[in-house]
Amino acid sequence: MTSAATRTTLADQLRSLGVRAGVPLMIHSSLRKVGPIVGGAEALLAALVDVTSPGGTLMMVLGADLSVPFDAKTTPVDVEEMGVLAEVFRQHPDARVNDHAATRYGALGPASSALLEPIPLHDYHGPGSVLERFTEAGGMVLRLGANVETVTLTHWAEYRAHLQDKRRVKLRYVRADVGEQWIDSLDDSDGIREWPHGDYFPQIWLDFLAAGHARTGTVGRTVAELFDAQRFVPFATAWLERNLGP
Repeated sequence: MTSAATRTTLADQLRSLGVRAGVPLMIHSSLRKVGPIVGGAEALLAALVDVTSPGGTLMMVLGADLSVPFDAKTTPVDVEEMGVLAEVFRQHPDARVNDHAATRYGALGPASSALLEPIPLHDYHGPGSVLERFTEAGGMVLRLGANVETVTLTHWAEYRAHLQDKRRVKLRYVRADVGEQWIDSLDDSDGIREWPHGDYFPQIWLDFLAAGHARTGTVGRTVAELFDAQRFVPFATAWLERNLGP
């Protein structure tokens, strides 16, 4: 049986994968897939800080437990959906979060404020979004055992894709400060258009991976992937236009 990973061994593996200092890094993680770690999720987060410092900024999609009224600073993460690392990230004393009931992000590092704010109330994955700024900043995405459908940047590609009749939704949220709030956006749950084979998110990622656009390596007990946002977004945009159009 392989021994538990440590902060040091994880940092070494992340560096070998290509994670480097000074670059924004978005993380999608399954702690269960990474395997046992001495110090748990806190040690994994510390290793990520070690490798991206100095000058790097970590970013995660946090979401929120919507069973309670939303407060950006205090509402817990829905751990079953987003994972333990996201909640540990949220609770880090130096982490910043944006105030959006539909798409709360957390960031840790010198570019946190620039990445997180401002964010549009409606069409929050579109122009002026966190995802657009992250891409323009030359961000990298790290997947640590995440499910194949988990590449949040695909939502930015959905906005960029030239397609007619994109599906939209208007959803109700409850905030702790003002109560009911309605938010309009492209449909980021069921997709912007029908695809005959179901959910297109996994296929876009698998096609991108098969094209050799991501670096892969072992981190803990999982195969990790690292890729450039500025390479993924045009790929995903073209995929959507080709497979969901005209």
